Order: sequence, then C-alpha cells, then structure tokens
Amino acid sequence: MSEYQYYEFTAVDRPLSGQERAELRSLSTRADITATSFVNTYEWGDFKGDPRKLMERYFDGHLYLANWGTRQLMLRLPKHVLDPATVAQYCQGDSASAWTAGKHVIIDLHDEDEDGTDEWDLDGHGLLTSIIPVRARLAAGDLRLLYLAWLRCVQSAEIADDEPEPPIPAGLNTLDAPLTAVAEFLRIDPDLITAAAAGSAPAASGEPTAAQLRTWVVGLPARDKDTILTDLITGGDSHLRSQLLRRYRAAHRTDAPVPAAARTVGQLLATAAELRAERERRDAEQRERDRIRRERSAAAARQRHLDTLAVDQPAVWKRVDELIATKKPREYDTAVQLLVDLRDLAKRDGDSTSFRHRLAELRAVHARKPSLLERLNLAGLDT
Repeated sequence: MSEYQYYEFTAVDRPLSGQERAELRSLSTRADITATSFVNTYEWGDFKGDPRKLMERYFDGHLYLANWGTRQLMLRLPKHVLDPATVAQYCQGDSASAWTAGKHVIIDLHDEDEDGTDEWDLDGHGLLTSIIPVRARLAAGDLRLLYLAWLRCVQSAEIADDEPEPPIPAGLNTLDAPLTAVAEFLRIDPDLITAAAAGSAPAASGEPTAAQLRTWVVGLPARDKDTILTDLITGGDSHLRSQLLRRYRAAHRTDAPVPAAARTVGQLLATAAELRAERERRDAEQRERDRIRRERSAAAARQRHLDTLAVDQPAVWKRVDELIATKKPREYDTAVQLLVDLRDLAKRDGDSTSFRHRLAELRAVHARKPSLLERLNLAGLDT
C-alpha cells in the first residue's frame, strides 16, 4: 500500500514575501503555496525540507500527519509574549519540547501511535485550521495548551512517577474547541485530562466588557498609552491585543495558574486509571441495558408479527407452496423464513405436533429438491 504523509505550515503574524515563496517552491514543485501557507501531501517519496528550519525562518504553525501513526504540531511565538522559562516548566520530554530561535520560542508537540497500527483513512486538511486559535490564546496568557503538552509527556512515560505537576491553569475542565482538537490530535487520554482537571480552578467568566476595558485604559500611565498607540498605528506588534488582554487579566486575575498541590505524576496516572475503570464499568452497564432493551423490543416485534400470521395460517401455508413451486433460490429463502415463523407460532400456541406433521408432508413432497432441503436443514426445520 502507498504511504500517506500530510505537511501543512501556516504564517500568522506576517505574510510570506515573493522571495520566500520562491525559496519554498524549490523544496516542492507540487505543494500548494500561498502568502500564508504551505501544504503538501505525499503518497510516495518524502518531503525534502526540514520542518524545524522552516518554522524558524518562515512559519508560525505546523502540522504533520502520517498513516503509520506519527503526529506532530509546532507553534512559534515571540519570546516577548511567551516566556521560554514558562514553556520549559511544561515541555519536559520528547513528546513536548521547545527551543528558541532568534526572537521566537518554538513548541514541538509529538505523538507516535503506541499500538503501532496503521491508519489508512486519514485526511489532514482542516486540522491545523481547527487548532491554530490556541496560539493566540497562549499569547494572551492561557497556558492550558502547555499543560496538555505536559500531560502528553506523562502519558508517554517520559516523566518519573514521583515528579510533581507544574502550575495548573484554570479551566482544564472546560476545554474549548481548539484545545479539544489539540487533545484529540495528540491522542491525550481523556481520563488523564479529567484527573488533572480536578485540581484546576474554574476559568474566568468570558472576555472583559468594553466598559471594564475602558476603565482600565483610563488608568494606564500616559507613557504606556503613547507606546500602545504608536504600536497600533505602525503595526509593529501583531500580538498587541493579546499582550493588552494578558496585562488586563494580570491586573484582575482570578484564574492564574495554581502551583501544584503535592500531586505527582504517579497520583495523576492512578486517578486516571480509576476514572477509566469506572467509566468502562458504566459503559458496560449501559451496553447491557441497551442490549436488554433491544432484545425486548425485538421480542415484542416478533410477537406482533406472529400475531399477524395467526389470523390466517392456511393462507401462509399456501404462500409457502407457491414460493417453492417457483423453484427459484430466492423464493426458497422466503418460503423457509415463513416456515420458521409458522414453527415459532405453533410452539407459542402449543400446536407443535400439527406443525411437525405438515412439515414432514412438505419434505416428502419435495424430496427431490436438494437445494430446498438443505435450506430447511440449515434453518433447523429437519424434523
């Protein structure tokens, strides 16, 4: 079978120049390249570029997907909106690492399929679009992405059981759509997320109102306002809004990351195992309830069907004879099903002896029809 590899890069903070697009074109003649993206799918061969170098030079986001189980997500942010020291608290293994390049910090999140099973129905288109909003939230101070990255390391057994967890961001129990997309893409155990979320404070209630922001801006020093206006007019900082929101939240924060309260990796994993066992127990009970409900529904429908046949059994026997007379395999099948119905009806109504007598007569009359007799035997109509 052919391979499937999907590469997508996106530029958020600034568009690519014509020269940069030409440089990227030299890496692939088949890629879709625009001023903000580079997308290519490989079924044979491989990508000639180095994703790390491309992230350092051109792009702010990268997603890689392969049908043998490899998944990768990279995000690049300026160091003045995301402190590398903060990132280092969470990215502690091969599954979540980070490095600095010039004015940027680049986060690399990685997952390999632990079961080693190939995936042949993959389609990477649209995945990065659903995930990339987490970058702006991270720039504005929402560290839940970094905590999920740490959980990915925990799940991959890259952190010792006695290691404490890093500061816990608020709102882990209410992941928005982009964060959920990240968790699903990296195959982070939902039970592990639930276990971690038990130590997370509720998220702050929504964005600040215009009135709240106006009051805060009025109180800012004049020098700060001058700097903000200058950056706004010149477009010198594409993360200006995120920085201001982060600064506002820092002054009114109720959802700052909570220092770890003595929970260790081993404790989180144990809690996740307990949650998984309880969830599986509930799921098994629900499946059993569903099975009983389906069986009861099917039994009731079966009785209604038999009630319909009981109204005129001679007509049903006549129909059986007509179907057999066609000597067509498909009609034989229909005739056998009607005989099964008649058998069950006779058993229900205490008339099995009469049915067996009629069946014996039918088998004798059609003794030279081996195909029919075989069907009767397979249906248990052999006596």
